Amino acid sequence: MSAEKPTGRFRRMLDRLSSSQEDLESEELREDAQASGCTKISDCNDRQIVRVTGTLRTVTLRPRAGVPALEAELFDGTAPLDVVWLGRRSIVGIEPGRRLIASGRISLSHGRRVLFNPKYELRPLGQE
Repeated sequence: MSAEKPTGRFRRMLDRLSSSQEDLESEELREDAQASGCTKISDCNDRQIVRVTGTLRTVTLRPRAGVPALEAELFDGTAPLDVVWLGRRSIVGIEPGRRLIASGRISLSHGRRVLFNPKYELRPLGQE
């Protein structure tokens, strides 16, 4: 996509028609993050306390050191974030495609941003 913002209504419509579905979803997620006052995941640094929002791409059960851990990948249109709930096998409402707001302290693990045991708010299903 170009660095310039489309100026007219026709130009915006033309840009939407020529964009891929993934680009459109990413743009929508970025706008949602900005509107809700959340930090963009791409702007999050190690050990920073943040509030982020996005859509869960994947949800998996992956034990860590013999303890159950529910892992999900949150994407806000700028970067992915691994969200991990330690000691949980499942959480009602945590499923792929669901939007949520999560807050906590970011850490870096193997070059990826991770948020352990965050406070979270599920977004209403009608907003998806």
